Amino acid sequence: MLDTVTGVSSHWAATTTPTDLAYRSDMCRSIKTLRPPFIDAATEADVQAAALQYVRKVSGFRAPAAHNREAFDHAVSEVSAATATLLAALEVRGQR
Repeated sequence: MLDTVTGVSSHWAATTTPTDLAYRSDMCRSIKTLRPPFIDAATEADVQAAALQYVRKVSGFRAPAAHNREAFDHAVSEVSAATATLLAALEVRGQR
């Protein structure tokens, strides 16, 4: 049986780990890869847009209600920072 929210079978959801979920190819489809060779360099706007899409996906809200706005914005900021840190630390082999 498919879960109507995630589109995942209940058996699959019950037998997966958080790491498995991180590598699902259909999760957050609108978030683009932000490292070379997929793009030359990620801008701050690229990182912010990816963070916003991620928080929207995870929270289930396109735009939060006023009482959730602070938590939503804080999450976007934290995800942006983590993304920037990750991209700065990645070593892409074969790149000059």
